[in-house]
Amino acid sequence: MKPNRTLIISSLLSLVLFTFHLTHDTLHTSAGMDAWGTVITLVIMLVLLYGTVELSTRRLGYVIMLLGGLASAYMPFLHTLGPRTTRWGFFFVWTMIAMGVTGTFAAILAARELWRSLRASEDSRASASPSLPD
Repeated sequence: MKPNRTLIISSLLSLVLFTFHLTHDTLHTSAGMDAWGTVITLVIMLVLLYGTVELSTRRLGYVIMLLGGLASAYMPFLHTLGPRTTRWGFFFVWTMIAMGVTGTFAAILAARELWRSLRASEDSRASASPSLPD
């Protein structure tokens, strides 16, 4: 499988797991989610989806997928998976672990693709500049 396709799939999987995570958080909060929380969540998810689907071969897309992967990788640490979290059930704990794994994987792949695109532009810039005669 091509590295870029693997990055896209892992980023989309992180996004799906992110929706499960937010659903759990909303269900287990006594106040639920207010209007501004909903707007912010939708904007974040839209940016992550657009960066993954439409900008997947551009540097901005790699940066968006890198940030999304890092955010997903941080979720298990944010919730600490302690006794308070385990009372929410098996699926929540599984979602946190899966988010951590897929987020880390997506962040690694995005960083690699970003590095490759930066090196490719440096190489093309170096080959395009005229060499000076000795």
